[in-house]
Amino acid sequence: MRRVDFDTWEEILLTITRNKTRSVLTAFGIFWGIFMLVALMGGAQGMQDMLSRQFQGFATNSGFMATNKTSKAYKGFQQGRWWNMENQDVERIRNSVPGIDVVTATIAQWGVNIVREEYTLSGTLKGLYPEYDKIEEPIIRMGRSLNETDIRDRRKVCVIGKRIYETLFPKKDNPCGQFIEINGIYYRVVGVNEATGNMSVNGQSETSVVIPFTTMQQNYNRGKQIDMLGYTAKKGYSISQVEKDVERTIKLAHAIHPDDEQAVIRVNAEAMFSMMDNLFTGIRMLGWLVGLGTLLAGAIGVSNIMMITVKERTTEIGIRRAIGARPDDILQQILLESMVLTTLAGMAGISFAVFLLNIVETATSEPGLPAHFLISFWQAVGACILLVVLGLLAGLIPAYRAMAIKPIEAIRDE
Repeated sequence: MRRVDFDTWEEILLTITRNKTRSVLTAFGIFWGIFMLVALMGGAQGMQDMLSRQFQGFATNSGFMATNKTSKAYKGFQQGRWWNMENQDVERIRNSVPGIDVVTATIAQWGVNIVREEYTLSGTLKGLYPEYDKIEEPIIRMGRSLNETDIRDRRKVCVIGKRIYETLFPKKDNPCGQFIEINGIYYRVVGVNEATGNMSVNGQSETSVVIPFTTMQQNYNRGKQIDMLGYTAKKGYSISQVEKDVERTIKLAHAIHPDDEQAVIRVNAEAMFSMMDNLFTGIRMLGWLVGLGTLLAGAIGVSNIMMITVKERTTEIGIRRAIGARPDDILQQILLESMVLTTLAGMAGISFAVFLLNIVETATSEPGLPAHFLISFWQAVGACILLVVLGLLAGLIPAYRAMAIKPIEAIRDE
């Protein structure tokens, strides 16, 4: 490969700066196109990270089931009756549904007053089993989570949410071993759950107090009734498959018509996560289409301007050919001018996009919960390669037009 001397680069610089306004307007198309592409790529990734934070710790292969008023009469029962699931349903499902990995019962009470000394906060009281941690994983920073001993002995212990801890313990001291009051009953705090995701069942984790399931049934006269079933699927099974078997088992045990869709409320978290993934895949594809379309329009603008430049320099090119310049020299000169203009404008667009994405990432990131708006190193390298290729393609037609100029005709035109 021949070495490009400094005279060539000086000529390229003079050609680009000869008409500054035209060069700037031409370069802006490339600048804006690559800026849009990088900004949309980084923005889509950052938005996905921010949304994923809301589901942090939540099992993607999980589902939930609750009861509702029946819509069909069945086995002597009239339509419109209310019914409840019971403790025994957990064992029924565990023994009869092969795709079940974890199944657990939950009960909850909303709007309870949580009191400690002069501090009060309204929140949600949940009765859970330790197995529920496999569905909605807590982030225990102080103390511990519930265990089987708490369930067996019906202990009056609790795990409190982050906002409850901040409100009832404003001095940030260790709450473990201290007591809080809920509806006249005192519970000893054994842990603090600092999970902050918005994807939560029966109330936000931040404003929830979790006590043993058996304790809640006993203290609040819930008998053997449960509010909701939570379950996860084994590897190789989908929640859509599992929930059909769970529903069939529950309806059979409680004399519910098999075709009664209203009697059972189902929540398929797996389908929700899949829908979210598909949404962001579509957003990324749209970002690529918009960015590449804008960038292509900019490249066409560069090609048009280079065609005008070649026409303006017809005499110059003819003279160069007459004194011995080879066609390859002319081709190289035009292609380099196109690639330099495209690359400089594109690098400015990438830099500006990265600068703005860095500001957005700094503003939206939380300790331990970053949102990655910045594109990766290899994405930046790919964008640079794309710029070089576009510059090359934009200069091809003008370069071949320049090569086709004959010295005698060029001098005659002058």
